[in-house]
Amino acid sequence: MTTSEQLFEQAQQLIPGGVNSPVRAFRSVGGTPLFIKSAKGPYIYDEDGRQYIELINSWGPMILGHAFEPVERAVREAIQHSFSFGAPTRKEVEIAELIISMVPSVEMVRMVNSGTEATMSAIRVARGFTGREKMIKFEGCYHGHGDAFLIAAGSGAMTMGIPDSPGVTKATASNTLTAPYNDLAAVEALLDNNHNQVAAVILEPVVGNMGCVLPEPGFLQGVRDLCTKHGVVLIFDEVMTGFRLAKGGAQERFGVTPDMTTMGKIIGGGMPVGAYGGRREIMNMVAPAGPVYQAGTLSGNPIAMSAGLAVLHHLNDHPEVYTRLDEIGDKLRAGFQNSLVKLGMNCTINQISSMFTLFMTDRPVSNFSEAKSCDVAAFGRYFHAMLDRGIYLAPAQFESLFLSVALTDGLIEQVIQANEESLTVMMNYK
Repeated sequence: MTTSEQLFEQAQQLIPGGVNSPVRAFRSVGGTPLFIKSAKGPYIYDEDGRQYIELINSWGPMILGHAFEPVERAVREAIQHSFSFGAPTRKEVEIAELIISMVPSVEMVRMVNSGTEATMSAIRVARGFTGREKMIKFEGCYHGHGDAFLIAAGSGAMTMGIPDSPGVTKATASNTLTAPYNDLAAVEALLDNNHNQVAAVILEPVVGNMGCVLPEPGFLQGVRDLCTKHGVVLIFDEVMTGFRLAKGGAQERFGVTPDMTTMGKIIGGGMPVGAYGGRREIMNMVAPAGPVYQAGTLSGNPIAMSAGLAVLHHLNDHPEVYTRLDEIGDKLRAGFQNSLVKLGMNCTINQISSMFTLFMTDRPVSNFSEAKSCDVAAFGRYFHAMLDRGIYLAPAQFESLFLSVALTDGLIEQVIQANEESLTVMMNYK
């Protein structure tokens, strides 16, 4: 029995399902999850000492690779002054100023402790600002585990087979309207049929939670125009895409500015950090400036702020990072596509810069129902074949990969070769 197997056996007696976040349990792909001991640059190492090329990067934050020295240095320096004060610090002001300078939609920002906190708070503020109760989300988009978001959710809920979680009340569900992603007509119909009742439309500008799904041309701008027309707050959930697709996130890359933006992952450099921000008149609704209450004892704590500042300063000062991420994603896509052609396989690859998904379906994937056409069992076989070859992927079909600049051209070639071998194994499965 491996060390990971022993730890998982023990963990299942102590932690629900043996894990502290459902996708880690490997339920979608089968087998026992790896317990990770350390990571550096493009590699992670499990408790049995095995090395893997890492293509998840802690689900996004490690855009510069694991244990990036400037981030480590910033955290070590901050720790000397104590871990948390529960009082304002200079670093909170500095990171707020930096975020506002980088993200087009953000005129004021509030720090929280997770992406889920950020999205929950943003919806509350939008409701307070508009005086309306309903919200529109998109099928397959996952915005954290807040009750209002677990309606036609993606990612973990999709993987575990419970897209509508028990514990979510009917009253909450009744105020959450859903539309297919990339279906502008459906959004327009919902807004028309719920006139002056919708407070917010929230969406991932590039979806990462049913796999990587890109907006079709004109979709984001169309949603922006509809929200403006109906007086609805448009929220871009950039917990995944923020600071990854560009310095200013997907809104910079696509040239569409929302009213509010939620952020996480990269913003904390691997620490548990989130944020939400937007137009000044909306953000001034937040207590103590306004009547919409939101608080957090550890929000803006100096250790997390130090890590986030180090990452954001590096990204802001080194725009070549984004050029390199585009190159890495494009090379990986081309290599995978060449292997599919060589093997005569029809799978779908969705990729934009450093976000990437190989879907086990021959259909294009642009929404939730198309993503569900994937052969999940085939993906499980593929996942384990890649793992056997030292490549650590997201353990679920319905997740995006997140690449880092720590990947060298040589490592990219190793991944491409492992992919071809793994696809061959999958094809020969009887």
